[in-house]
Amino acid sequence: MQLRVINNLGAVAVTFLSNKIIQRVYKQLIKRIRTMIITTLLAAEGLAQLGCGIGAGIATIGAGLGIGRIGSSAMDAIARQPEATNKIQTNMIVTASFIEGCALFAIAACAFLIK
Repeated sequence: MQLRVINNLGAVAVTFLSNKIIQRVYKQLIKRIRTMIITTLLAAEGLAQLGCGIGAGIATIGAGLGIGRIGSSAMDAIARQPEATNKIQTNMIVTASFIEGCALFAIAACAFLIK
């Protein structure tokens, strides 16, 4: 009978110790998971900022190519019909300003998304 009590106490002690160990391991696991989540969120924020920067660059390149193409087409049209120079130049400037406005809006949107 006395052996049985000691064995039962030993089982309780082992259970108590294993619960303590499990709790300690659980707390460490939770800390690691929190660290991983925070690291992932920071990495995602960094990728979002990188994406905003790339988007602003693409908008700038697109606007530059578009305005260059407008200028090229306007020069070809003026070479074909020199008498329509004023109309062609006016339309070229208006169209280039629209493209520049869209590019500026895209760059501003990317800048505001970066924070």
